[in-house]
Amino acid sequence: MKKILLILVLFVVFFSQTQAQKVYVTKYESQADVKVYAVKYESQADLKVYVVKYESQANQNNGKWYFVKYESQADTKIYFVKYESQADLKIYYVDYESQAGWKNNNKKYLMYKKH
Repeated sequence: MKKILLILVLFVVFFSQTQAQKVYVTKYESQADVKVYAVKYESQADLKVYVVKYESQANQNNGKWYFVKYESQADTKIYFVKYESQADLKIYYVDYESQAGWKNNNKKYLMYKKH
């Protein structure tokens, strides 16, 4: 019974840390958790992003982002850099929700909940 409870607790802790798609755009690079660059072509991206209309649609680390108005509402704070070489994460905006998702799973950790 203790093993089941421990596994359940670990699962809940891990799952809660992977939900980081409520995004706040900072004014300064030093305030951000992740530096982001929006690429022109899908083939250049680490993550294909679809911007959802409602906060409830952005509850997993799957490329569906909801931009919040206040820093305190965000799971992750990002800053859009001017040059691709400055970025931690390269994104490409898609037109359809079904297109969203990771192309480079090695960078998935960048969008885990930061606080």
